[in-house]
Amino acid sequence: MTVEMNHKAKLRTCLWFDHQGEEAANFYVSLLPDSRIERVYRPDPDGPALVVEFTLAGAPYMVLNGGPHYELNPAVSISVLTKDQEETDELWAALTADGGSPSRCGWLIDKYGLSWQIIPEALPRLLSSDDTAAAQRAHDAMMKMGKIDIAALASAFDGK
Repeated sequence: MTVEMNHKAKLRTCLWFDHQGEEAANFYVSLLPDSRIERVYRPDPDGPALVVEFTLAGAPYMVLNGGPHYELNPAVSISVLTKDQEETDELWAALTADGGSPSRCGWLIDKYGLSWQIIPEALPRLLSSDDTAAAQRAHDAMMKMGKIDIAALASAFDGK
């Protein structure tokens, strides 16, 4: 059976994995709406995937199971803008589960080694406020956080 590779997007981000790229892609598409596996390429029909093309929240990605030559690092991350604390908490919990690790200022590393930024919509709004003193207070509060706490940011912004 021949599968035509119809590349809809001119650009897509490629993430290099040793061998667990297909598992990671399936996990990622389970987390966000408008996400799906587009294509899987297996050089051996009974073997592991070499390339998995997928859409994550409407953005095109692909994973390459290229072997142990390179490792993911925080120089490349996926940044997700969340609508509220509930969505922030849900994504944070899912991505830090089973071996993921929290970091600072909304950053984490998932169980596959990929870095993520889970950023509530309120954060960039508060940090870019014309009230520079309030924005600085929000920034200072953010610098002490792992997962972003919207209520604590708002409280710091308001000077409370």
